[in-house]
Formats: sequence, C-alpha cells, structure tokens
Amino acid sequence: MPALGVNIDHVATLRQARKSFYPDPVRAALLCEKAGADSIVCHLREDRRHIQDDDLKKLKKSVKVKLNLEMAASEEIIKIALGVKPDQITLVPEKREELTTEGGLDVASLKKRMKEVIKVMRKAGIAVSFFIDPEKEQIEASVEAGAKMIELHTGRYAEAGTGAGLEREYEALSRAAKHGAGAGLSVFAGHGLNYKNTDMLTKIKEITEYNIGHSIIAHSVFVGIENAVKEMKRLVR
Repeated sequence: MPALGVNIDHVATLRQARKSFYPDPVRAALLCEKAGADSIVCHLREDRRHIQDDDLKKLKKSVKVKLNLEMAASEEIIKIALGVKPDQITLVPEKREELTTEGGLDVASLKKRMKEVIKVMRKAGIAVSFFIDPEKEQIEASVEAGAKMIELHTGRYAEAGTGAGLEREYEALSRAAKHGAGAGLSVFAGHGLNYKNTDMLTKIKEITEYNIGHSIIAHSVFVGIENAVKEMKRLVR
C-alpha cells in the first residue's frame, strides 16, 4: 500500500511568524506519527525560514518512523545532514526568494555533483532521493547519477485545474512513474497535493509514497492534526 509522508514545515512557519517557541514541530511530528504517518518530512532551508537546526536534531531523536530531510546540495546543509543522519534526504532546488519549491531539481545538468552527494550520503548510511519534474530526461539522469528513488514534482498537476490541462499533467505523471519504476527506482510524489486532487493520483500504482504538508497542516486547524493525517492516509490508500 502507498505510504504517507507528512511535511511539518508549516507548523514551524507558524511558530517563526512570532519567533516564539510554539507550536512545536516536534510535537506535531509525534502526533502525525501516532495518527499513522509513515514518515515525517521537513526542509532545512538555507535561510532557516521555518525548520531550525535544533528542530532537526530533536526530530531525529524523537521520531520512530522514517525521517526524510528535504535539502539543497549546499556544503553547509550537507555537513548538517551528515551530523544528524536522517533516514533519507531528498535533494531539492532552492531559491531564497521563492515562497515554496517552484520546480524539480535539474539532475541532468547537475549529474556530476549529484553523484558526489550520493556517494557521501550512501557512505554515511543515508538514502538519497531526487525531487524532479516528471520528465524522461530527469529520470534517466537520476538513474545515471546513482539514485534508487525519486519524488515526482506534482506542482503542475496541482495547478492544472480541470479538463484537458489536468488530464495532460496526470498522463505526464503516469508516464514518468512507469518509466521510473521500470528503471528500478522507487517512485514517490509530492507538492501541492490536497484532499481533492490526491485521489486521482492513487490510480498510478507505481507511486508508492505521497509526501504532503501544507494541506494537512491547514486542515488540522479545523479538525486537529491527528484527524487530518488519518483522513489523508485513507485517501492515499
């Protein structure tokens, strides 16, 4: 059955809005875990706009399920990841001016660098995934770089609305998932997924994990974080 990874960044976003000590993203992660989340996802950005270094350390000590750290391939963040040793890292592109990650990592043009990062992480016992657009070129570059898993960027699908545009983006994800799985990769998906658009993607059997954050945290304002996670888990399964 597909797994659900819950991104708790936006709990930290709310905390940082007031530079307070609450709400605590570690407490949120433990509640998500209790509700059935299969992994906890967080993004330690270079500008530290939400998750902080101390949060990551506490998450590593507290969370029993897989801890997936989203990160840029910068020397500073790589050093932190090697010190904390999350179960998995997901390499993403990062721009300081963006509200959230705007697109997939261009593995095709960064292949040499990605090979180096995978080698270092694998030596430390940390699994590596690439967050990429659903394109054949990027999937094949990921395989050549040595990846064993990829996360397909579902942003264009999430923003497509209805009709022909939605169908086009769905088909692109379906083709990419099949191509990735056929190449021996574990295929995950995430970005912009919510309680309305996730159900359609579950028809793509090659996708084995969904990583979802903003919509779950937003829904939890009204129903509580445990109920929000349980609802999404029912959807992905």
